[in-house]
Amino acid sequence: MTTPRGTDAGAAAGQGSLAERALARRVREVPPSGIRRFFDIAASMKDVISLGIGEPDFDTPGDIVEAGIASLRAGRTHYTSNFGTRELRQHLSDHLAARYGVRYDPDREIIITVGASEAVDIAVRATVDPGDEVVLHEPSYVAYTPAILFAGGVPRFVPTRLEDDFALDPDAVEAAIGPRTKAIFLGYPCNPTGAVLPDDIQDRIAGIAVRHDLLVYSDEIYDRLVYGGHRHRAMSALPGMRERTILMGGFSKAYAMTGWRVGWLCAPAPLIEGIVKVHQYAIMSAPTTAQDAAVHALAHGEEHVVRMHAEYDRRRRVIVDGFNAMGLTTFEPRGAFYAFPRITSTGLDSETFSMRLLEEEQVAVVPGNAFGPSGEGHVRACYATSEDRIREALRRIARFVTGLREERNLEKLDTFDVGGEGWS
Repeated sequence: MTTPRGTDAGAAAGQGSLAERALARRVREVPPSGIRRFFDIAASMKDVISLGIGEPDFDTPGDIVEAGIASLRAGRTHYTSNFGTRELRQHLSDHLAARYGVRYDPDREIIITVGASEAVDIAVRATVDPGDEVVLHEPSYVAYTPAILFAGGVPRFVPTRLEDDFALDPDAVEAAIGPRTKAIFLGYPCNPTGAVLPDDIQDRIAGIAVRHDLLVYSDEIYDRLVYGGHRHRAMSALPGMRERTILMGGFSKAYAMTGWRVGWLCAPAPLIEGIVKVHQYAIMSAPTTAQDAAVHALAHGEEHVVRMHAEYDRRRRVIVDGFNAMGLTTFEPRGAFYAFPRITSTGLDSETFSMRLLEEEQVAVVPGNAFGPSGEGHVRACYATSEDRIREALRRIARFVTGLREERNLEKLDTFDVGGEGWS
């Protein structure tokens, strides 16, 4: 006898089979973001110090906020061009030319997007055919691999390691290139490792792209957050690279504008003609108010960028010194705002370490394997939070690590003092 469709049993059976049939296999096979999973758990707990989400703790500077308010009061509450406002595209063109020496036509070579995340998505979807391969360094930001998979592409990973300061090996990149390779994907300064591309390595990667006639996706959302004498060069500014690079960035990190959701994508006009199709059918246009605020950020926000950069730099030194002092070897990040300590000395994998740290000491970090297999044995800790909270988080992590060492009958940590300027 068939089960009536209205019964609970019949409904449950129908829902289960429908879910299996309805979701595309490529969607089912992509795991949820490891970052969001720990963030959601932390949000349900009290007294949690989150070093998890990569978001500035600074509010958007007041004058940028006022520019957004003025936009609303002026009645600018309607769609813009699919490409974004002409004013913002012109300011961005001028900004990139002044800063990196690469000029884009504001009418034909720039799209304003809903954050850099949308830029990544539409760049890949517009250019990757099923079966195309994309060479991608890892550990890397959690959205890159899903973007490739959702487009039907195949990621080819090039691991980076702490022992090499997470430097990208051009020889390994070239070895990963095959007959189906369409592009190289770069996310530098790197989330989660904090690595940057030194000039010599960047030049060699550019040469590989030219030699093999490949596209390069370059997510440069952290371009303004580089420290310690290192520098950032736009990938498209290198010889032979402008015609093959899709350059992406946004306002979230440097200007503390995460919630405004405004980013950008620059590419040669023939590529833009295709990419804007994906953008216009999926999004229409980025928020008008956010675009107007971004104009003000580019025109008048430099002092805010400099101020926040200096604060991140101070926090960077505190967190790196702290992790190293407690025996968690940590590469000194040269860009972005993340530390990536190695936690193998604790005897725990990254998932177990992160979950126990959250449950036992109420500190949220992200397990390194969320960023690819090469991230295993590490956790990501974001230092875009106040120095006081970083120091308290370090106290709790040191207590946790001491407890783990006691569990394994290892030597305890020396006195761990985070109250002053130094460590003892």
